[in-house]
Amino acid sequence: MNNNALLKIARDFGSPVYVYNSETIVSQYKRLTSAFNKVKKIKINYAVKALSNISVLKLLGTLGSCLDTVSIQEVKLGLEAGFTPDKIIYTPNGVSIEEIEKVAALGTQINIDNLVILEQFGAKHPEIPVCIRINPHVMAGGNTNISVGHIDSKFGISIHQIPHILRIVKNTGMTINGIHMHTGSDILDVEVFLYASEILFETARNFKDLEFIDFGSGFKVPYKKGDIETNVEEFGEKLSKRFNEFCKEYGRELTLAFEPGKFLVSEAGEFLVQVNAVKQTTSTVFAQVDSGFNHLIRPMLYGSQHEIRNISNPKGKERFYSVVGYICETDTFANNRRITEISEGDILAFKNAGAYCFSMASNYNSRYRPAEVLWYNNKAHLIRKRETFDDIIKNQIELTF
Repeated sequence: MNNNALLKIARDFGSPVYVYNSETIVSQYKRLTSAFNKVKKIKINYAVKALSNISVLKLLGTLGSCLDTVSIQEVKLGLEAGFTPDKIIYTPNGVSIEEIEKVAALGTQINIDNLVILEQFGAKHPEIPVCIRINPHVMAGGNTNISVGHIDSKFGISIHQIPHILRIVKNTGMTINGIHMHTGSDILDVEVFLYASEILFETARNFKDLEFIDFGSGFKVPYKKGDIETNVEEFGEKLSKRFNEFCKEYGRELTLAFEPGKFLVSEAGEFLVQVNAVKQTTSTVFAQVDSGFNHLIRPMLYGSQHEIRNISNPKGKERFYSVVGYICETDTFANNRRITEISEGDILAFKNAGAYCFSMASNYNSRYRPAEVLWYNNKAHLIRKRETFDDIIKNQIELTF
């Protein structure tokens, strides 16, 4: 999408607005599957939590994608989008056994990461095969909030507790049909990922009925020009070779599974906002926009950097601006960032807004959540309406005093 197309979207649908380029999603999906084209059975489970709009799910479905879900609501979204239960894996954390049973009743692949839940589920439903999420005790990821495979993580069953797993499997008679791990997001070092994969292979040898091994995801995407990213092609070549070797050792062709979210949709998204005012203080020039961390929380929560462009004045002289939102507390998108000269009414575009932006949005300060637009076949399609005041109050119950 060029600047003119984005500006027209801002005019037609208002700001702020999330825009997703379907061509980028398709390209990233094909890039990942191509990297592992030497593996006979590959399964891409898109992580719904990254961007859960039903039209995006349907688009991925046309590419052959399956889904990775973390809640019963995401499972139902997948079913609503046309995915069959066998194309959905459910990997919750800290949920009740009742929710897990409800999802299992839908026919979805269950992935369990708690010894207590594993034993309860196996005792009641030994006929339902389950996957087990392993914690490999590998510290990986670009931020402590998204590093989930280390020893202090709440996720997964420790590799040191494999004997406990085997005892539960033997006592309940349940079947383990998959092994899974997810070490974290923004992984750069391919060798760290391969090291964790060896732990998963070693674990897999304990289970004779496996159908798949799920290596999670966490591939880093670039956030600015010249930024580093995971070398997916190198990783694909090295892991494919090792996975094929393991399948021969295991005696059966297994499915190699991944659960990318950010990798598929992050770069596809742009978030468009309008400048309400330019405010000069004694030391800073603030560009105040019609949005805040209620719409894009990643910079405040993770310290993430999103490239910001002034698409209303792309060739102007660059100046330093701190881009801030309208939320009534510290609400900073960028500090002292070089951006072409900004005036009131200009449209700014935040890159890498496809993943964990709308899905983490809120109504904080009673603000409306923005519209979502999908750029598909060179045309902008509205895929979610902007909220209204009725949406804010529709579930509230007024008392009479």
